[in-house]
Amino acid sequence: MSFTLLEYPDRELLAMDLANQLAGDLRAALAQNDRVAFAVPGGTSPGPVFDDLCAVDMDWSRVDVLLTDERWVPEVSERSNTRLLRQRLLVEKAAAAHLLPMYLPSELPEDRIDELAETLRPSLPLGVVLLGMGTDMHTASIFPGADRLIDALAPGAPLLLAMRAPGAPEPRITLSAEVLNGAMRKHVLIFGQEKREALERSKGLTPMEAPISAVLDDAMVHWAE
Repeated sequence: MSFTLLEYPDRELLAMDLANQLAGDLRAALAQNDRVAFAVPGGTSPGPVFDDLCAVDMDWSRVDVLLTDERWVPEVSERSNTRLLRQRLLVEKAAAAHLLPMYLPSELPEDRIDELAETLRPSLPLGVVLLGMGTDMHTASIFPGADRLIDALAPGAPLLLAMRAPGAPEPRITLSAEVLNGAMRKHVLIFGQEKREALERSKGLTPMEAPISAVLDDAMVHWAE
């Protein structure tokens, strides 16, 4: 497992620099392809990065934005990652980007997961991916102890998996590790000493114990206290 760790003096500088790096990666991908798929996490950590990135001048109309994972809740829910994207990323210049859905109305994700996968498939492979990591060393919705953890980590895994994990109040839907690793450029964003220690601890663990370790090869990890 080989990755590059970039340390920043504060979170504001990290957000600015990471936004610049993501913009550069997207521009480079657009120079070689008609369209580029850009996968991003939900949660609160990437919000400041999105605030900087959304103002960048590029041909956003050729960028397909999708989530690395989503809670199986409608967009009106406060827990919806899609809602965060619409509020923080898909505004200003980035409003021209095309959002690929990761939720369709139904009680269970299994009812619509094949339909969602077929919507995403033409945009693969990913051009650029931004990932987060929890203190439990999960990434996307690939959690230690999740019901389909083995499937999500397996070679030839499905594009999308429904995932249920201890402590998660609703089902999730997630890109598999294979899809995430297929990106041309991978970035991981983490804040705080606890996550830094978890990142270091993951080096000695298997992907079953530390799912983040399955996607760290050739990644740029961005950290600030």
